[in-house]
Amino acid sequence: MYAQKYIDLDDLRFILEETLDISPIISNEKYQDYDIENINMMLDAFKEFADRELFPCATEMDSEPVYFKDGQIYVHPKIEGINKGLAELGWFGAMFDYDKNGIQMPMIVYRTIDLIMNAANNSAPGYALLTGGAAKLITSFGNEELNEKYAQKMISGEWMGSMCLTEPQAGSSLSDITTSAKDNGDGSYNIDGQKIFISGGDMQFTDNIVHLTLARIEGAPAGTRGISLFVVPKNRITADGSLEPNDVQSIAEFEKVGQQGFATVHLGFGGKDNCKGWLVGEPGKGLNYMFQMMNGARIGTGVMGAAICSASYQASLQYANERNQGRKLNKSGAKDATTEQISIMNHADVRRMLLLQRAITEGSFALILECSRFFDLEHLSEGEAKEDAELLMELLTPIVKTYPAEQGQMSVSNGLQVLGGYGFTMDFPLQQYYRDIRIMSLYEGTTGIQSQDLLGRKMTMNKGKALKLFNGIVAKDIEAANQFEDLKPHAATLGKSLETLQKVLGHLFPNAAKGDFETFLADANYMMELFSNIVIGWQWLKMGTAAKKALESGSTKRSQEFYEGKLLTMRYFYKYEMPRIDSCATTLMDTDMLTIKTGDKELIL
Repeated sequence: MYAQKYIDLDDLRFILEETLDISPIISNEKYQDYDIENINMMLDAFKEFADRELFPCATEMDSEPVYFKDGQIYVHPKIEGINKGLAELGWFGAMFDYDKNGIQMPMIVYRTIDLIMNAANNSAPGYALLTGGAAKLITSFGNEELNEKYAQKMISGEWMGSMCLTEPQAGSSLSDITTSAKDNGDGSYNIDGQKIFISGGDMQFTDNIVHLTLARIEGAPAGTRGISLFVVPKNRITADGSLEPNDVQSIAEFEKVGQQGFATVHLGFGGKDNCKGWLVGEPGKGLNYMFQMMNGARIGTGVMGAAICSASYQASLQYANERNQGRKLNKSGAKDATTEQISIMNHADVRRMLLLQRAITEGSFALILECSRFFDLEHLSEGEAKEDAELLMELLTPIVKTYPAEQGQMSVSNGLQVLGGYGFTMDFPLQQYYRDIRIMSLYEGTTGIQSQDLLGRKMTMNKGKALKLFNGIVAKDIEAANQFEDLKPHAATLGKSLETLQKVLGHLFPNAAKGDFETFLADANYMMELFSNIVIGWQWLKMGTAAKKALESGSTKRSQEFYEGKLLTMRYFYKYEMPRIDSCATTLMDTDMLTIKTGDKELIL
């Protein structure tokens, strides 16, 4: 692989140590083993693992993809060693408390490590992520028997796990699933149906894969109220503790544009009428339970998008520093052919593309860790503080999922552009990153679905309390930035953007109030873009404030150039990206609803 670097740990440490206040988390008795020194040691350990095991085989997994043969899915041979190594590091049990045999890691630390590993290789870590998420569902909502039989082997990394929702006729419309569950009267159910696009749905390097599967118990009501959640293992446990096939068949592996090392499987359940599943929790609550895993998976999708942006940025930055092409213009606007060629890093357009990548990448890092901080605070708090943290996390989750996916595509595209023609060749990894990141706006709810969720649910929940909390926090950070003369213009811009948001919502909400939800949500994607830029602008103002404090106090924690680089990137974001807020607002307040079909005549040719 040409690229030699995929992430800068200093960027992550700056957010953890200087931008975000994580003291309420690591000072809590629950996380007494996670002081800053121990966190940094852990980051170093996982970075060393990623350097050794993940990064070297990332392009290999692209050129030697997952394949299907004789009813079995085969993943890259390196996956076996990677999963064993992650199990030894305790990664499968990272999000579980000590009493569940986990390592009780704060979510903010978990997501930091997740960024490191996915930047190194965005296919391989996904198996562990999904396994941990599936096990979490069992420990949260299943009975003790399911926990002992299945979850514990997943937490140890001995068995894998997956999330089975989508069916050929039911994608975003999960109320239409037809997979059935027939009560056997002995605590088990016969499962019958098919699931598609199942990430990590099968592999050759585990004795079992535990599928957390949505199905409808016979006689259950139509719609989401009739959907239940089941543990459906690939191999079921017999009375003597041995394993036997459970009539779960791999039907095919989807051939994808990117993420070739991550299995995406078509699964069949009950083809021989001998597939057994066990109910998790109560009947009819399956979708509610699954949303726990889905929200985590959505944040995980944002992590993958941001991580790919990081790898792309580092590869294009290296190329820009090493590639000599062109010469400086003299005062007459001409180039002197007798002078030496210069590094393309000296060309303004290349610098613009690099700054764009950096702004998107590091802004996404900060948002992911901010949202993870709210997750930790929610689980450590009580009463109103707990509710506030939960509301803020709920509000930001669609942004965490969508911004690194949508803007990440633009970021990686610019990374490829830095390389010129070489970026379009297989000799450099940019083309792989370009293909890999495309799925992120489709995974775990498309951008359209996330945008409607943001505008239609998150901005209105609890009578708009989440948005009020957000505005209050941003106002405090604006006040902190105003201590520095250089930051006042940017603080003012962010404050004005909040006013613009309120103006747009004031225009849109009357449509919802009178029941015209089609008009209300028609341009939700533009609200997603508008609010995303506000949120990332907020994160950049926070990072700019932290950098300014460090420079004025003479901090030696990081170099002066490091802090100045943060301020430069913040200025870039405010000059080039924040103006998009006004253009989105103009579109959202335009009353000409072009995308709503008003009659039978179809004008789109």
